[in-house]
Amino acid sequence: MDIKDLISKIEPSDPYAQEAALAHWDSLAKPLGSLGVLESDITKICSLKRTDSPRLDKRTLFVVCADNGVIARGVSQSDESVTEAVASALGEGTSTINYMAKAACCAVIPVDAGMKAEATPKGVLPMKIRCGTSDMTAGPAMTRAECEQAIQKGAELVCGEQSKGTDIILLGEMGIGNTTTSSAVASVLLGKSPGELAGRGAGLSDEGLQRKIFAIETALGINRPDRNDPIDILSKVGGFDLAMLTGICLGAAVYRIPVILDGVITNTAALCAVRLCPDSCSALIASHVSSEPAAELLLSALGLAPCIQAGLHLGEGSGAMLALPLLDQALAVYSSGHTFSHLGIDAYVHQN
Repeated sequence: MDIKDLISKIEPSDPYAQEAALAHWDSLAKPLGSLGVLESDITKICSLKRTDSPRLDKRTLFVVCADNGVIARGVSQSDESVTEAVASALGEGTSTINYMAKAACCAVIPVDAGMKAEATPKGVLPMKIRCGTSDMTAGPAMTRAECEQAIQKGAELVCGEQSKGTDIILLGEMGIGNTTTSSAVASVLLGKSPGELAGRGAGLSDEGLQRKIFAIETALGINRPDRNDPIDILSKVGGFDLAMLTGICLGAAVYRIPVILDGVITNTAALCAVRLCPDSCSALIASHVSSEPAAELLLSALGLAPCIQAGLHLGEGSGAMLALPLLDQALAVYSSGHTFSHLGIDAYVHQN
């Protein structure tokens, strides 16, 4: 389906399911709201799924891989060979996130959205739009049609998971230069200067950081993306990974599957989705505040509260994976039946 049709299928979450979930939390024999953000997250899942008995048994992490032409401007200490190497490890089940996912009983699906290597590595889902974006400092990173194709393919991924009965989706990414593209997109969406948002990514020097900021400023000056048109922004200064992640967020809202976001890259994509359709925020759950400068600003713009603050900046969906067991623990309490009534004691009440 085209993007307009996709957005038209997104409905608001269910306020009645939300009220039922909140009432259930208040009936449990513990201090009111004592699991903090985790209670809010479980309540949000109930509202999205329109049930007071949600399940998180079947879970999938998508790690969307792509390369960015802007790395020709010295914005990273690595080249595209690292994307290919890590994607290959993801496909083999030997990358960092694979070990974390095994502990969390979560499937990992790496996706080639636009890696520079012509051949998609074994074990990686081939959904390549093109072999890497163009250098955004010399013109648009991709065409609008390519951007829309990537968004649509992201939504298709969620449709496939819905048919499998997946309960929750996690987002991750892998691609050299994608903190540069995400900083560029976030700069337009948030109305902030690149110098305020760009960070050191995988470990840039002071000189490298200045090259990165200059590259973003150059790209924004040449392309002049329309801040009121997220697709225009993504196509001009984004990446295939960001566009596909945006589509996953939109698809998740359509199919009522909650999505756990990772760091600034997935959060930037999520903000693109929310700017395209505000109701898509009903599917989004924040995992952590990364160490990138844009992290808190993006979460604030999304209206999301993270459950982890640990200075993470690994990528691959690692923050989302770390948040998943916390949600499992919160759901265990929610589903416990350990109520004030069961204990024969008076319930706590909300007081001003």
